[in-house]
Amino acid sequence: MTNRGSGHLTEYGYRWEIESGYKSIKRFMAATTSKNFGLRFFYFAFACLLYSIWRSVDLLVQVALTGKYEHSPMVTADHTLTLLKKETGIG
Repeated sequence: MTNRGSGHLTEYGYRWEIESGYKSIKRFMAATTSKNFGLRFFYFAFACLLYSIWRSVDLLVQVALTGKYEHSPMVTADHTLTLLKKETGIG
């Protein structure tokens, strides 16, 4: 893939954004050993929702403070998870 030119290399680079996204979503997932597919799917869907909320809050905070959006977050996932646990007991 890397020997075919820069166009393919750019396309392949997008894969890392997807992989990083999944890695970030895993931080929001509840730990379980259940083999129940429905429960595991719910945990994944809920983690995706929490991840989306985190990224939305980060976008709004960045735009409010700096007027632009950068890829590196100002509001970290750890801060979000700590606040979520403090306010709701979830986590």
